[in-house]
Amino acid sequence: MHKYMILFIVLSITFYILYIQMKGQSIKKEKEQFQPLSYELADTKADSVLALMTQVEKVAIVEGDRSFFIRPIPRLNLPEVYMTDATQGVHIREKFKDLDLAMYQLEKSTAFPCPILLAATWNSELSYKYAEAVGEECRAGGIGILLGPGVNSYRISQCGRNFEYFGEDPFLRARMVGEYVKGVQSTGTIATLKHFVANNTDYYRRKSNSIIDERTLHEIYLPPFKAGIDAGAQAVMTSYNLLNGEWCGQSEYVINGILKTQLGFRGLVMTDWWSVYDGEKLAKSGQDLEMPYAVALKDVHQLLDEGKIKIEDINRMAKSILRTCFIMKLEDRKKYPSDNILYENHESVALQAAREGIVLLKNEKNILPLQEDKKKILVTGDYVEKIAMGRGSAEVKGYNNRLMLDELKKEFGSRITYVKDPNFDQIKAADVVLCNIGTEDSEGWDRSFALPEDQEKKVGDCVNNNPNTVVIVTSGSGIRMTDWNNKARAILYAWYGGQIGNKALVEIIAGKTNPSGKLPMTIEKEFKDSPGYGYIPEGETLYQGWNGKEEKAHPVYDVRYSEGIFVGYRWYEKKNIEPLYPFGFGLSYTSFEYSDLTIGTNMFQEQGIVKVSFAVKNVGNRRGLETVQLYVQDVESAVPRPLKELKGFTKVDLEPGQSKNVAIELTTKDFSFWDPETKDWFFEKGAFIIQVGSSSKEIKVQKQIEL
Repeated sequence: MHKYMILFIVLSITFYILYIQMKGQSIKKEKEQFQPLSYELADTKADSVLALMTQVEKVAIVEGDRSFFIRPIPRLNLPEVYMTDATQGVHIREKFKDLDLAMYQLEKSTAFPCPILLAATWNSELSYKYAEAVGEECRAGGIGILLGPGVNSYRISQCGRNFEYFGEDPFLRARMVGEYVKGVQSTGTIATLKHFVANNTDYYRRKSNSIIDERTLHEIYLPPFKAGIDAGAQAVMTSYNLLNGEWCGQSEYVINGILKTQLGFRGLVMTDWWSVYDGEKLAKSGQDLEMPYAVALKDVHQLLDEGKIKIEDINRMAKSILRTCFIMKLEDRKKYPSDNILYENHESVALQAAREGIVLLKNEKNILPLQEDKKKILVTGDYVEKIAMGRGSAEVKGYNNRLMLDELKKEFGSRITYVKDPNFDQIKAADVVLCNIGTEDSEGWDRSFALPEDQEKKVGDCVNNNPNTVVIVTSGSGIRMTDWNNKARAILYAWYGGQIGNKALVEIIAGKTNPSGKLPMTIEKEFKDSPGYGYIPEGETLYQGWNGKEEKAHPVYDVRYSEGIFVGYRWYEKKNIEPLYPFGFGLSYTSFEYSDLTIGTNMFQEQGIVKVSFAVKNVGNRRGLETVQLYVQDVESAVPRPLKELKGFTKVDLEPGQSKNVAIELTTKDFSFWDPETKDWFFEKGAFIIQVGSSSKEIKVQKQIEL
């Protein structure tokens, strides 16, 4: 009987594997066969269709429909195009269940870890896989346009949408975004770069006027947009804010000047929802599509009759929409059958992202991973029995949510005791305390850098009554940890891990996974240390909730980017301000050594290439992943420059005692700065220092070169 049972199990596993393989074959075949139409052919096709359209049809297609659609033109066999949020998975709109829109209603979608966690992996290949999985679920939902990735910069820790973005550094964001775009669009789904541009606060976001100089725009805020464009992104969404006095969605300088002329974008430009006010400006700005429906363009026929705009303006807008849809072949695009979607694979990608993106910030006396002598493990915190997530359009609820408490019990069994609000005696009696605290961030408002009072009290009670407290931070950006950082035995930054992030978290706590995440932003000691401190108008305070009426009544206010290019770690180093945790920082359960830095400059004069190589060795006793980071310092420059700028990184997988050689190529642009006079990158010859290390603060090897 025993051998037949074994045979049954083997056959079951075999058939399951074959079933999974067969499920994915149709999607794989479709993806292999998909090739975007060339710009030239799509442009010609758009011209021919545009010539058949009436004025009414042209106007109809440049005005959004039913909140999330590009209108169909049935007479010309042009289908409606559905778009949905967001970067971290497919946001399922519950209201569609009650409407005749069942074909766009996925039964489930994977809740991936938030993008700032993805950035903390420093793994651009994983960014591709993550986005590819999101794109496959878009295809299953009949979604033509994904309203992501969000690529704005982490300028201030209080921004409510930091969890949707990829951190503070332009180079890191650019690398992650470029691969994300490729991953989404490999499925035939349009990726939308948002929000263009300089939308770095959600405090009355429609009334914030970002005042930024041109050099700062190009060096800090535009690189991820440029990377996405170069990767083939077919759509860009303009932002809510004003830039230097004009709303971005109707600014000719922003759209025609920067986006199309300077960055070379040739795809579809759409507004953010309810973000434009002047139809005449909109039509002349380079904008193509007003979402969610006509507000600024509500009187477009009158504007045409009065000659304030021309039919050529509408033709341009309509043609851009048609051309973009034709490039991605949306007019004859087929849905992926829902039962062919490999949700198992998608969840595996989500799990790997969480494994690589959780950051170990502190680990005194190597309390982690927890050893067998820790018999009494007290667990407390608001996110032990519920999944924390970022709110707003980016929210994805998931379908197989793993609670932290359940995962801990699976791993540690009866050693776990959960008390929501433990008293001092219970805290003191534990061998170790796992205290989970954090924030639930959202678009629409900013939140305080300081924790809510109840969260601050809980972590204070734990660290003050038990020296073996491990603090687990669940948040979408940096929080104030200054009062208890030194008292905590260990700190894990878990971000928003999506539906399966808690499995990765417990693997790290137990030592089954070695943490390898690195901070994609700086965590300051106090918010007043931040370059963006003081952005809220004098006399005003932060709010929570969707304050539509208050926002409408609020006057436009200036957000002055007076720090210029000195944002993030650049700022803290320039001002000699010690952060709590530096950009790029993250601990491991093993240790790494760097050596043998060599720099080849012989190809620079002819090809503009500098070859940097060095060795990394795992000198600990367990396998680990190390993200090596390369920074460039300009020794003497005609313009102010940071003490260092990230210009290369890679993730190295090493067994104990193993050493690997790492090679990174730098180009002329990596040594250049933006020159507003020539509207181009400028290389200034001279001395540069190549710095390689494990964070922006921990430089292990460096060498000066002359170029």
